[in-house]
Formats: sequence, C-alpha cells, structure tokens
Amino acid sequence: MFSEYSHLSDEELVLAADGELGSWRAARVRAHLAACWTCRARMRRIEETIAGFVQMRSHLDESLPPVAGARARLKAELEALAQSTNQRRPIPAALAGRPAAAAGAALALGLCILFVAQFGSRKFWPASLRAAAAIPRPNLTPGAVRPVLKDQICRDEAGNTAGMVPASLRRKVFEEYGIGDAEPTAYEVDYLITPELGGSDDIQNLWPEPYSKTVWNAHVKDALEAHLHQLVCSGQLDLGTAQQDISRDWIAAYKKYFHTDRPIRFSGGLRRE
Repeated sequence: MFSEYSHLSDEELVLAADGELGSWRAARVRAHLAACWTCRARMRRIEETIAGFVQMRSHLDESLPPVAGARARLKAELEALAQSTNQRRPIPAALAGRPAAAAGAALALGLCILFVAQFGSRKFWPASLRAAAAIPRPNLTPGAVRPVLKDQICRDEAGNTAGMVPASLRRKVFEEYGIGDAEPTAYEVDYLITPELGGSDDIQNLWPEPYSKTVWNAHVKDALEAHLHQLVCSGQLDLGTAQQDISRDWIAAYKKYFHTDRPIRFSGGLRRE
C-alpha cells in the first residue's frame, strides 16, 4: 500500500508495468504517477529495462543454434551409447529406455551451460551485442542533467564546460558495460547529454561510445551535439526538448535534426561533402 505523500515501491511499479494490479490499485498508481516526477522517472527506467531485455532476448534467439537439430544429434549419440557394450557408465535408471527424455535433459543442461558461459558475465557478450554500445543501455545510462539555464550554456565559454572524465570513473563505466578488457582508445567515455546542453558528469550520463566499430560513432554524435547547441542558442529549439531527444535515442535525434537516414560527412561547418 502507499499514500499520496510517499513514493511507490519498486514492486508496485513493476506490477503496474506488467498490468497485474487490480483496477482500484491501478487507478491509484496512475494518479500518483501523474503527480510525482520521481516515480514517473523510475517507471520509465523500469519500462526501458524491460524493453532492453526483450531486445537482448531477440539477439539470443538469432545467435543460438536451432534446437531441433541439436536434439536429434544428441538423441542419436545417446542411443548409440546405450547400445555399446564398452560403455563405462550406464544410463541412469530414470532415463533408461527413454532416449528422447535423456536427450531433452542433456540438451537443456547443455543450453544452460552455454548461456551461463556466454552471457553470465557481460564481458563475454558476443561482439554483435558489445557493438550495440553505440546506443547506451537505458538501465545503465538514462541520462542526467544539472540545473542550468539556456543563457548559461550559450555563453562564449560554454565550450569549456566538458571536463575530462577521471580515469577511475572511466574504468567504472567500462566495467558496468562489461568491456573492461577492451582497448580504451577504441572508445570515448561520452556524455549522453553533452555538458553543452546541460548534461551532468554523473555516471548515469556516461557510456563507452565506440570511435569506429559502427558508422554511428562518437564522431557522428559530436556533430549532433554541436548542431543541437546551435539550435538551442539561436532560439530554434527548446533546451528541454534537445535534452530529451538526445537522451531517448541520439541516433533517431540525428536523423530528425539532420533530415537524413545515414551519417553526414562535414567539412567547414554544417555542409554535406
């Protein structure tokens, strides 16, 4: 239970996101979220985490081998083993005479071992998933801003607001993303919301962005950051909108504000080569 003067619990937010609350409690949660910025932000992070899990699962479904073929091969091997007179260990009594059950059990165990070995530690994630760091994971890098006004970020010295990320914080960012074994020079520990747009140096606003492993790399995002800063300071774009767009999906923001589906090469300003 909760009151209008307290925040919702994580359990209530998860149940609400999953649609498992009764109508009365669901109505109370909706009313609380409508009035509470903190709980709305937490709900958004929960929903983005669920979306990230679904996306990762789709990657797994594509990368794991077909189950049917592996099951058939394993079944044949177990049947041959059962018929061999030189086998060292008999098949357990519970599975004797049931090669299909034995095959299924062994396959399930094998898949569990494979999953733990491959994905139990994030540093063993396949390159296809590690390259996805071009877009930060919402549960690790939702973005964070500092209290700042448009006039402050549009001063001449605004370009000097982005300080060097300390080495200790850089290491922690790499560890969180499970790429502690990567070559540091291959990544920029980048601000999701750049300081020139009011972004903070909180770790929730940092992630290891590749320089070259994808066309949507750190150099491309730098161009977007400069363009958004220009639009905000010229009065063509609201600061809050710029912060929201770049933190939600910076690649989508790039396509939106540059009116293109692919990165543009620049030479001497905002001009296509």
